[in-house]
Amino acid sequence: MNAARSRTRIALVGSVAAGSVLLLSGTAFAHVTVQPEGAAAKGGYAVVDFKVPNERDNAKTVKVEVNFPTDHPLASVMPQPVPGWDVEVTKSKLDKPLTVHGKQINEAVTKVTWSGGAIEAGQFQKFPLSIGSLPTDTDKLVFKALQTYSNNEVVRWIEEPKQGAAEPANPAPTLQLTAAATGAGGAAPAADKSTAGQKTAAASSSDTDTTARVLAVVGIVVGIAGVAFGVLAGRRRSA
Repeated sequence: MNAARSRTRIALVGSVAAGSVLLLSGTAFAHVTVQPEGAAAKGGYAVVDFKVPNERDNAKTVKVEVNFPTDHPLASVMPQPVPGWDVEVTKSKLDKPLTVHGKQINEAVTKVTWSGGAIEAGQFQKFPLSIGSLPTDTDKLVFKALQTYSNNEVVRWIEEPKQGAAEPANPAPTLQLTAAATGAGGAAPAADKSTAGQKTAAASSSDTDTTARVLAVVGIVVGIAGVAFGVLAGRRRSA
């Protein structure tokens, strides 16, 4: 009887741990986020991916709208085609013109919209953009995103995270900028010089958080299972 009871406890621990792994994995993909492929250095150009998960079991994501910061306008925004999706780039006139590579820019991109496709339940989609030149007077760019589902529900990812405060319920995608690279001011748009190495770095960067969480939980599961089997073996020897 003791052996049967021990096996039941081990099975229960394993089930709880497995559920925790799934929960953490789901949480890591819960929000619309933006991740750079490689570095996003101040004054330079970068390729960034907007990662959009479908959080509904009864509806598809059919439209994604990303609004660009007006306090730090970007003169160059080039979308990479996403199969099955149409993309529209909206530009607006600037109150204060920008000077980029010696040229005066009077308008900048204020919104990019993807539509016509579908993200199924339990899936996510990446929407890549080449953007620049990145500002030099801030450490981050905040993009406000709207996610539309096939049942006409609209989720507004527009809350700006505050330092030292808890994460808001619907955080806006935030791109962290790194220190300016040498010669960044004369760099060409990142979309024109992407390499296989940059793509590998992008995949590693975007999945680092998820991998770390899952490995931590797996380690706990292995430890608990080892203790449980040790107790079971000890009881068998005592019997």
